[in-house]
Amino acid sequence: MTGPGTHATAGRGSGGVAGPDHEVLVIGAGFSGIGTAIGLLRAGIDDFLVLDEQDDVGGSWHANRYPGIAVDISAFSYSFAFEPFAGWSRAFPPGEELKAYADHCVRAYGLRPHLRLGARVVRAVYDETRHLWQVFSADGTCRTARFVICATGWLTKPRTPDIEGLDRFAGDLVHTARWDPSLELAGRRVAVIGTGASAIQLVPEIAPSVERLHVHQRTPTWVFPKPDVPLCEPVRRMFGAAPWTQRTVRLLTDTVTELSFVIAMIHYRRFPFLVRAGEAFARLYLRSQVGGDRELMGKLAPAYRLGCKRPSFGKGYYRTFTRDNVRLVTEPIECVTETGIRTADGEEHGCDVLVLATGFHVLDNLPPFPLHGPGGRDLKEFWRTERFQTYEGTAVKGYPNLWFIVGPYSFTGGSWFGMIDYQVTHALRVIGETRRRGATQAVVRPEKHDRSFRRALRRQRNTVFVHPSCRGTNSYYFDERGDAPAVRPASTYEAAWRARHFDLDDYRYDRAASGAAT
Repeated sequence: MTGPGTHATAGRGSGGVAGPDHEVLVIGAGFSGIGTAIGLLRAGIDDFLVLDEQDDVGGSWHANRYPGIAVDISAFSYSFAFEPFAGWSRAFPPGEELKAYADHCVRAYGLRPHLRLGARVVRAVYDETRHLWQVFSADGTCRTARFVICATGWLTKPRTPDIEGLDRFAGDLVHTARWDPSLELAGRRVAVIGTGASAIQLVPEIAPSVERLHVHQRTPTWVFPKPDVPLCEPVRRMFGAAPWTQRTVRLLTDTVTELSFVIAMIHYRRFPFLVRAGEAFARLYLRSQVGGDRELMGKLAPAYRLGCKRPSFGKGYYRTFTRDNVRLVTEPIECVTETGIRTADGEEHGCDVLVLATGFHVLDNLPPFPLHGPGGRDLKEFWRTERFQTYEGTAVKGYPNLWFIVGPYSFTGGSWFGMIDYQVTHALRVIGETRRRGATQAVVRPEKHDRSFRRALRRQRNTVFVHPSCRGTNSYYFDERGDAPAVRPASTYEAAWRARHFDLDDYRYDRAASGAAT
């Protein structure tokens, strides 16, 4: 993570205008927020706060604690390149180890004094006279900052399905994102609604102990075998003594991810055989797991192209459906009753526990709170009426001094941490240039923003997302217009290069005192 050698005191009160409370406010203390905070410190900026509504750091890895939760990309890639961690127990470690890694990063870089936990942001308003953001918390506190970096992630607002009678269920009802650790499942009848990434981890974990398990599937998911192996003590010692060895493994896992998924998805029209090869491999894996059961294979095999929605790695997921106490239900749900689920064929599926593995609000949660730019323009309304759009996946025309770590067209589908790195690099370059010019405001020029957005749309035509089979997949990649703004149509390496080399004059720089543009 690179950035200019800026200083916390420069710019405070610049131009004779009363300065903000802090130079930078970072909203979110998950890995995106932690990475942003570390980037600020490494750039010489220490006048910042990190706000988060939860009572501890870690974001999704603090909030999500359902049985079987684990990372579904190798920890060698799912970690900061500048902070390799030798303590992983497995190549795909459980969620508690990701939470421990977040704690480790906070300690290693001394971030605790910069944290304000339990501070739920409810609104942000730009003061165009003073060139600063006013950020309001639920407790009524208003903090001002010259710059705001929104690092709120995607998986923060659980999605509850709109199913008739859900509120009438008399048993235990729980969402995977709000798991109750005291909930007892052993010996009980359990129903799971959803077959996405959370269910793929949860289902094989709980199946052996429950009396009966019904899994209600709307759309199947492409699932690949999880190459998860334990990391023995000698390997961990080697990683600790020679970090370059772990970085070498990371280079390998990053490259495999880029070639096997990102390139295949983004350049589908050029390399359709990569997607077909991936599908063939996934079908062979499915067949091997269910013993060639054609009926089960027909239910579990997706009818859409690989990449239309998020694929996943599974460890025993398919095999779980061959157990006597597990049943895959594909009939649409008609309603939830007091005692279970009634499907469209009239069958009643009684259960004691109902688990919602129904994912999160993603695009419709951007931004996750009202955010008003100059003139009171609401960003959510702008995106709703004008389409989701950004400059280089992070800035928005008409919204000064604001960047998103995870926004429209930000994530390439590769390493989440690679995205954090290149988005933070982008923001730090502009902040540094703003301060170098003695300015108080940086806003992307509309024509440069529009050019970037047109490039994203043009490139999207070459992706798998335009394939007709993607329609109706209930994928959070897509918005109501049929765009796929959840994914940036570029490789991680290209996105990182652009973050380091985009023209800083794509932004306009202003001074609050004189109003002069530079």
